[in-house]
Amino acid sequence: MHQPHVWKSVDFIGRLCLSAVFVVAVPSKITKFSSVVETISGQGVPATLAPFLLLAAIACLVVGSVLLVFGKSQKLGASLLLIFLVPTTIIFHAFPFQPKALFMNLGLIGGLTLALTRPKFPE
Repeated sequence: MHQPHVWKSVDFIGRLCLSAVFVVAVPSKITKFSSVVETISGQGVPATLAPFLLLAAIACLVVGSVLLVFGKSQKLGASLLLIFLVPTTIIFHAFPFQPKALFMNLGLIGGLTLALTRPKFPE
């Protein structure tokens, strides 16, 4: 099957699906900012640092998702999402052990790693 326009569309749909989980997480992090800061602080992060980490997380989610979806800088987008996802997975889902969330995030980490390491789909 040598139809580059078809594969380009499939590639876009894959990036869109991969980023969807991050996009839908953003609104609640913004609208429930104080509550999310408390949750972060509850994991042992200093209360003075938690709001800055949450702002950085929101920035990584928004910018990373946009870059990944539109593919111009998909490696940077995947990197930003991994910068958010890896520590989040360790801090919130590995200790205490939450198998469903942990393995879902491991799958996302795998998908982002593929997006990071594979060459960009040719134009």
